[in-house]
Amino acid sequence: MTIRIGNAPCSWGVEFAGDPRNPPWKKVLKDCAEAGYTGIELGPVGFMPEDPDVLGPALADEGLTLIGGVVFRPFHDPAEWDDVMDGAVRTAKALVAHGASHFVLIDSISARRAPTAGRAAEAEQMDAAEWAAFRDRIATVARMGAEEYGLIPSIHAHAAGFMDFEPELERLLDEVDPAILKICFDTGHHVYAGFDPVAFMQRHMDRISYMHFKDINPAVRADVVAKRTGFYDACGQGIFCNLGQGAVDLPAVRALLEQAGFDGWCTVEQDCDPTLDVDPKGDAIANRTYLSSIGF
Repeated sequence: MTIRIGNAPCSWGVEFAGDPRNPPWKKVLKDCAEAGYTGIELGPVGFMPEDPDVLGPALADEGLTLIGGVVFRPFHDPAEWDDVMDGAVRTAKALVAHGASHFVLIDSISARRAPTAGRAAEAEQMDAAEWAAFRDRIATVARMGAEEYGLIPSIHAHAAGFMDFEPELERLLDEVDPAILKICFDTGHHVYAGFDPVAFMQRHMDRISYMHFKDINPAVRADVVAKRTGFYDACGQGIFCNLGQGAVDLPAVRALLEQAGFDGWCTVEQDCDPTLDVDPKGDAIANRTYLSSIGF
């Protein structure tokens, strides 16, 4: 087992490229390296420079490898297909330019799904035709990433989107060729959705190409689910706590990865609200220290 540990700009509150609250991208790189990580994700395309002649030397200066990037766009909305493809193509080009391989696809938050995050039994479901078109949009972007750019596309379940709960994730996996779509498994979002990440990993370890390490404060989760709190407000309330302090059994996750001989990157993500009294670098250090303590 060879596991490398990275972090991501969302741990510094970077969710959208143009958000004026974002910290400077060079500070994120510097903090990440000083916190003990050897790799970092791209973040939302456009946050870091898209010119490889600018980003490449900055990564090298901090001793960081670019791990991958996330296409967090509204796959659920056919009217937003141009936006989805814009994010996908720009992300793919950036990853290829820096030798990164993980091309992560996430259906972004939907107004139809936001009130039922964590409430699988109540969540609105797509009808057969809408589901087929949604699935095919994901598969189209995955195939492009795999065949045109040589990347490793993966699906990532996310609270408040249409790829959120375990049954729809497993349905997608059944219906899309594993040669073009793997899993980026996020431990925290799986708990947020109300499911057991360890049990899921036991069933699907052979399809997992990439991991996101995230922990969940169970008391905050219970409160935000009961109150139907929005995802970003939940982040501001600290639903994603430091690793080892929440509901995710990370030692069991490590044991499964070891048993499977997992070889690759695991990236810490601790989404936060950058306007609040948070210490992203301190959290990054604490998370790296915790992972070291359990053998990562």
